[in-house]
Amino acid sequence: MNSIQLRNNHSMPALGLGTWKTSGGEIARVLDWAVEIGYRHIDCAAIYGNEAEIGAALKLAMQKYGLRREDFWITSKLWNNSHKQEQVAPALEQSLKDLQLDFLDLYLIHWPVVQDSRAVMPKSAGDFLSLDDVPLSETWNGMQAAAKAGKCRSIGVSNFSATKLMALIAETDAVPAVNQIELHPYLQQKELLDGCAAMGVHLTAYAPLGSYDRDAAASQPNTPVLLADPTVLDIASAHQCTAAQVLLAWGMQRGTSVIPKSVHRERLAENFAASQMSLSKADMQAIGELDRGSRFISGDFWVMDGGPYTLANLWDE
Repeated sequence: MNSIQLRNNHSMPALGLGTWKTSGGEIARVLDWAVEIGYRHIDCAAIYGNEAEIGAALKLAMQKYGLRREDFWITSKLWNNSHKQEQVAPALEQSLKDLQLDFLDLYLIHWPVVQDSRAVMPKSAGDFLSLDDVPLSETWNGMQAAAKAGKCRSIGVSNFSATKLMALIAETDAVPAVNQIELHPYLQQKELLDGCAAMGVHLTAYAPLGSYDRDAAASQPNTPVLLADPTVLDIASAHQCTAAQVLLAWGMQRGTSVIPKSVHRERLAENFAASQMSLSKADMQAIGELDRGSRFISGDFWVMDGGPYTLANLWDE
């Protein structure tokens, strides 16, 4: 498995296993398959509601396959209702307890959105706080304290625009190791990719296969199916591989890491095998022409009448 060297010299496997929407009843089976296949990078988040099940399954898999904690890269994310500096450490401790770990390899600010501590998912504008109320720099100070305490080896962000990244770096004089964002051929984000490279921030791609199993409420209507794109299918046919493998190979050849999700053993193995693929320059150019600027995860769920967030100020577009 190829690895990504982060700015703090830690090495993260370029292909990981996403766990969003993997239910508790599936996790033991999926983690066992994934570890047996060779996955060592597991992407988690408190809001997914399955970290306790992941922790138990990971412990069993380590015992079964004779592996150590150091063999894995485990990521988790700080939820929006714990952005105040004093809330970061308790939120991280809960994730560590659930995952049965002493430390995380990577801890991310999940969204540049702040909610009241009592609101897990917002129901009205009153459940939000603005970034003036709780600046991202305050949250980042809590993240840095957690890293200094040895609770996470690397810290980063997720769903951050270049504008927000540059502001955070200017305010804190610290550069996040990773920015995890939606990234695929229909949303290539080349300017953000280039900007992050210049800042020394690695990009991890979520929804690299187009998030085909996403909730309808989380996405734009009438979006096309990336896995059925004719260009992708033609390239897959030429390489005698799956469309998913083409998409993952494309992402990794761009220098990003990818975290596809599957609950099927055969697809887990196929996705993992994409790390050994190589696309031609012509393949990369053909896929590069597919960019539509289309988000599958629109961010509409943070936009409420009277609230502080709009799509314009969320994405800075």
